[in-house]
Amino acid sequence: MIKYPKYKKVLFCTDFSENSDCAFDYAFGVAKRDDSILYILHIIPDIPDQYFAELQTFVKKDNIHDVNKALEKSCKKKYEKQYLSKIKDKDKVKFVIKPGREEDEILKFAKEENVDLIIIGTHGRTGVKHIFLGSVAEKVIRHSSLPVFVIPCKDKSGRA
Repeated sequence: MIKYPKYKKVLFCTDFSENSDCAFDYAFGVAKRDDSILYILHIIPDIPDQYFAELQTFVKKDNIHDVNKALEKSCKKKYEKQYLSKIKDKDKVKFVIKPGREEDEILKFAKEENVDLIIIGTHGRTGVKHIFLGSVAEKVIRHSSLPVFVIPCKDKSGRA
């Protein structure tokens, strides 16, 4: 009989999309099976420097801080509605919001917290969209020293 690995710390990365919801089912299932801590991580992308400089000419620094606080508040509401409401044992779930570049912050967080498994959804972009938007999941896979469980998006027929 083959023994599957036990994961003590599972990192689920979300952008609150429909595909993230699908990936959450897997993350929650693994965490529940192994009685592990489930980290739910959302990264608020940084504004690129060239845009940030221009933005400051129109918006005061205090207002930018208020916008960031509003984004955090919105993320917490989404987290409670989309994920926390589905979990009975809330002691083993930790929600984390970080600003930065998605793939960098995911890998940095995983390393800092000694995560055993990363679970992330993918939007399944191809062609021009993939070239310009890239894939956070792909970048995480390429640079992670940990196992990464990637959940593909569902197509319109409902198949993965």
